[in-house]
Amino acid sequence: MVYTQALVFGNGMTVVSEEVTIVEFMRKFVLPFTSISKKDTHNRSSEASCEYTEAIKSSSVEWLKSGMEDCVEEALQLELAKQIELCLSDAKMSCLRCTELLLPCRLTARVARDIMLSSADEPCGLRGALIQVLLETKGALQLLGSVTPDRSITPTFELTIVFKADPDSWAALKNLFVTDKVLRLRPGYRLVKRKLYSSASPVIRDFD
Repeated sequence: MVYTQALVFGNGMTVVSEEVTIVEFMRKFVLPFTSISKKDTHNRSSEASCEYTEAIKSSSVEWLKSGMEDCVEEALQLELAKQIELCLSDAKMSCLRCTELLLPCRLTARVARDIMLSSADEPCGLRGALIQVLLETKGALQLLGSVTPDRSITPTFELTIVFKADPDSWAALKNLFVTDKVLRLRPGYRLVKRKLYSSASPVIRDFD
Protein backbone atom coordinates (compact mmCIF):
# COMPACT_ATOMS: atom_id res chain seq x y z
CA MET A 1 0.00 0.00 0.00
CA VAL A 2 1.38 3.40 -1.01
CA TYR A 3 0.86 6.25 1.45
CA THR A 4 1.17 10.00 1.05
CA GLN A 5 1.47 12.58 3.80
CA ALA A 6 -1.43 14.96 4.42
CA LEU A 7 -0.52 18.47 3.27
CA VAL A 8 -1.88 21.93 4.01
CA PHE A 9 -3.80 23.76 1.30
CA GLY A 10 -5.45 27.15 1.06
CA ASN A 11 -8.93 27.87 2.38
CA GLY A 12 -12.12 28.32 0.37
CA MET A 13 -13.73 26.64 -2.61
CA THR A 14 -12.69 27.82 -6.07
CA VAL A 15 -15.48 29.52 -8.03
CA VAL A 16 -15.39 28.96 -11.79
CA SER A 17 -17.37 31.28 -14.05
CA GLU A 18 -18.81 28.92 -16.66
CA GLU A 19 -20.74 31.53 -18.66
CA VAL A 20 -17.76 33.82 -19.22
CA THR A 21 -15.52 30.94 -20.20
CA ILE A 22 -18.02 29.59 -22.73
CA VAL A 23 -18.39 33.04 -24.29
CA GLU A 24 -14.62 33.36 -24.61
CA PHE A 25 -14.35 29.93 -26.22
CA MET A 26 -17.17 30.77 -28.61
CA ARG A 27 -15.51 34.01 -29.63
CA LYS A 28 -12.05 32.52 -30.17
CA PHE A 29 -12.71 29.08 -31.57
CA VAL A 30 -16.32 28.42 -32.56
CA LEU A 31 -17.26 31.45 -34.63
CA PRO A 32 -14.25 31.27 -37.01
CA PHE A 33 -15.13 27.67 -37.86
CA THR A 34 -18.85 28.30 -38.27
CA SER A 35 -18.53 31.02 -40.89
CA ILE A 36 -18.84 29.45 -44.34
CA SER A 37 -17.44 31.39 -47.27
CA LYS A 38 -19.27 31.84 -50.57
CA LYS A 39 -16.53 29.90 -52.35
CA ASP A 40 -17.29 26.77 -50.34
CA THR A 41 -21.04 27.02 -50.79
CA HIS A 42 -21.53 28.17 -54.39
CA ASN A 43 -23.31 24.88 -55.26
CA ARG A 44 -25.75 25.15 -52.34
CA SER A 45 -28.84 27.22 -51.99
CA SER A 46 -28.76 30.04 -49.43
CA GLU A 47 -31.38 28.24 -47.36
CA ALA A 48 -29.39 24.99 -47.20
CA SER A 49 -26.23 26.93 -46.39
CA CYS A 50 -27.99 28.70 -43.53
CA GLU A 51 -29.28 25.43 -42.11
CA TYR A 52 -25.83 23.88 -42.37
CA THR A 53 -24.21 26.82 -40.58
CA GLU A 54 -26.78 26.78 -37.78
CA ALA A 55 -26.29 23.03 -37.35
CA ILE A 56 -22.56 23.51 -36.92
CA LYS A 57 -23.08 26.31 -34.41
CA SER A 58 -25.58 24.27 -32.42
CA SER A 59 -23.39 21.16 -32.25
CA SER A 60 -20.32 23.23 -31.38
CA VAL A 61 -22.11 24.99 -28.53
CA GLU A 62 -23.36 21.70 -27.12
CA TRP A 63 -19.87 20.19 -27.37
CA LEU A 64 -18.32 23.18 -25.59
CA LYS A 65 -20.95 23.19 -22.85
CA SER A 66 -20.37 19.50 -22.21
CA GLY A 67 -16.61 20.01 -22.11
CA MET A 68 -16.88 22.98 -19.76
CA GLU A 69 -19.20 21.10 -17.41
CA ASP A 70 -16.64 18.31 -17.18
CA CYS A 71 -13.85 20.83 -16.48
CA VAL A 72 -15.87 22.58 -13.76
CA GLU A 73 -16.75 19.25 -12.12
CA GLU A 74 -13.11 18.13 -12.16
CA ALA A 75 -11.99 21.44 -10.65
CA LEU A 76 -14.57 21.22 -7.86
CA GLN A 77 -13.61 17.62 -7.14
CA LEU A 78 -9.92 18.53 -6.94
CA GLU A 79 -10.63 21.48 -4.63
CA LEU A 80 -12.84 19.32 -2.43
CA ALA A 81 -10.06 16.73 -2.08
CA LYS A 82 -7.68 19.51 -1.03
CA GLN A 83 -10.15 20.78 1.57
CA ILE A 84 -10.48 17.28 3.05
CA GLU A 85 -6.70 16.98 3.24
CA LEU A 86 -6.54 20.39 4.93
CA CYS A 87 -9.07 19.21 7.50
CA LEU A 88 -6.98 16.09 8.20
CA SER A 89 -3.79 18.13 8.39
CA ASP A 90 -5.31 20.54 10.92
CA ALA A 91 -6.47 17.59 13.04
CA LYS A 92 -3.02 15.98 12.98
CA MET A 93 -1.65 17.96 15.91
CA SER A 94 -4.85 19.38 17.42
CA CYS A 95 -6.78 16.20 18.23
CA LEU A 96 -4.88 13.23 16.80
CA ARG A 97 -1.61 14.20 18.53
CA CYS A 98 0.57 12.62 15.88
CA THR A 99 3.63 13.91 14.05
CA GLU A 100 2.74 12.21 10.76
CA LEU A 101 -0.58 11.31 9.18
CA LEU A 102 -0.22 8.93 6.24
CA LEU A 103 -2.98 8.49 3.65
CA PRO A 104 -3.31 5.73 1.06
CA CYS A 105 -2.61 7.01 -2.44
CA ARG A 106 -5.63 8.85 -3.97
CA LEU A 107 -7.78 8.31 -0.87
CA THR A 108 -9.04 11.89 -0.73
CA ALA A 109 -9.63 11.90 -4.50
CA ARG A 110 -11.84 8.82 -4.16
CA VAL A 111 -13.74 10.39 -1.26
CA ALA A 112 -14.26 13.65 -3.17
CA ARG A 113 -15.57 11.72 -6.19
CA ASP A 114 -18.10 9.80 -4.06
CA ILE A 115 -19.19 13.02 -2.33
CA MET A 116 -19.81 14.64 -5.73
CA LEU A 117 -21.90 11.65 -6.82
CA SER A 118 -23.91 11.73 -3.57
CA SER A 119 -24.58 15.46 -4.05
CA ALA A 120 -25.70 15.23 -7.68
CA ASP A 121 -29.40 14.75 -6.90
CA GLU A 122 -29.61 17.63 -4.40
CA PRO A 123 -31.24 20.98 -5.35
CA CYS A 124 -28.02 22.97 -4.82
CA GLY A 125 -25.66 20.09 -5.48
CA LEU A 126 -22.39 20.15 -3.55
CA ARG A 127 -23.02 23.77 -2.49
CA GLY A 128 -25.83 22.62 -0.16
CA ALA A 129 -23.67 20.13 1.72
CA LEU A 130 -22.24 20.16 5.21
CA ILE A 131 -19.37 17.67 5.30
CA GLN A 132 -18.27 16.19 8.62
CA VAL A 133 -14.94 14.36 8.85
CA LEU A 134 -14.63 11.62 11.49
CA LEU A 135 -12.11 8.95 12.44
CA GLU A 136 -13.10 5.50 13.66
CA THR A 137 -10.76 3.72 16.06
CA LYS A 138 -11.76 0.48 17.78
CA GLY A 139 -15.47 1.24 17.36
CA ALA A 140 -15.22 4.81 18.71
CA LEU A 141 -15.76 7.90 16.56
CA GLN A 142 -13.74 11.09 16.82
CA LEU A 143 -14.68 14.34 15.08
CA LEU A 144 -11.72 15.74 13.13
CA GLY A 145 -13.40 18.77 11.54
CA SER A 146 -15.85 19.86 8.88
CA VAL A 147 -15.88 21.24 5.34
CA THR A 148 -18.49 23.71 4.04
CA PRO A 149 -18.26 24.10 0.25
CA ASP A 150 -20.41 27.26 0.14
CA ARG A 151 -20.89 29.26 3.36
CA SER A 152 -23.42 31.57 1.70
CA ILE A 153 -25.97 28.74 1.42
CA THR A 154 -27.78 27.13 4.34
CA PRO A 155 -26.90 23.40 4.17
CA THR A 156 -29.79 21.14 3.16
CA PHE A 157 -28.02 17.83 3.71
CA GLU A 158 -25.12 16.43 5.70
CA LEU A 159 -22.42 14.08 4.47
CA THR A 160 -20.28 12.33 7.06
CA ILE A 161 -16.96 10.79 6.05
CA VAL A 162 -15.73 8.14 8.46
CA PHE A 163 -12.06 7.33 7.95
CA LYS A 164 -10.60 4.23 9.57
CA ALA A 165 -7.26 4.10 11.36
CA ASP A 166 -4.77 1.32 10.80
CA PRO A 167 -4.87 -0.70 14.08
CA ASP A 168 -1.09 -1.17 14.20
CA SER A 169 -0.32 2.53 13.89
CA TRP A 170 -3.01 3.51 16.42
CA ALA A 171 -1.43 1.25 19.05
CA ALA A 172 1.78 3.26 18.74
CA LEU A 173 -0.14 6.47 19.47
CA LYS A 174 -1.18 5.12 22.85
CA ASN A 175 2.45 4.65 23.86
CA LEU A 176 3.61 7.76 25.74
CA PHE A 177 7.26 6.88 25.21
CA VAL A 178 7.03 7.01 21.42
CA THR A 179 8.41 10.33 20.13
CA ASP A 180 7.58 9.93 16.43
CA LYS A 181 3.91 9.04 16.43
CA VAL A 182 2.71 8.03 12.98
CA LEU A 183 -0.94 7.40 12.16
CA ARG A 184 -1.91 5.57 8.97
CA LEU A 185 -5.40 5.53 7.53
CA ARG A 186 -6.88 2.48 5.87
CA PRO A 187 -8.09 2.61 2.24
CA GLY A 188 -11.68 1.85 3.26
CA TYR A 189 -14.11 4.49 4.53
CA ARG A 190 -17.79 5.06 5.18
CA LEU A 191 -20.03 7.77 3.72
CA VAL A 192 -23.28 8.66 5.49
CA LYS A 193 -25.80 10.98 3.85
CA ARG A 194 -28.56 12.57 5.91
CA LYS A 195 -31.11 15.16 4.76
CA LEU A 196 -31.32 17.96 7.34
CA TYR A 197 -34.97 18.90 6.78
CA SER A 198 -36.46 15.49 6.17
CA SER A 199 -37.52 12.47 8.21
CA ALA A 200 -35.92 10.12 5.68
CA SER A 201 -33.46 7.60 7.08
CA PRO A 202 -29.74 8.23 6.52
CA VAL A 203 -28.10 6.46 3.58
CA ILE A 204 -24.97 4.57 4.62
CA ARG A 205 -22.40 3.29 2.14
CA ASP A 206 -19.12 1.50 2.84
CA PHE A 207 -16.23 1.71 0.38
CA ASP A 208 -13.25 -0.66 0.34
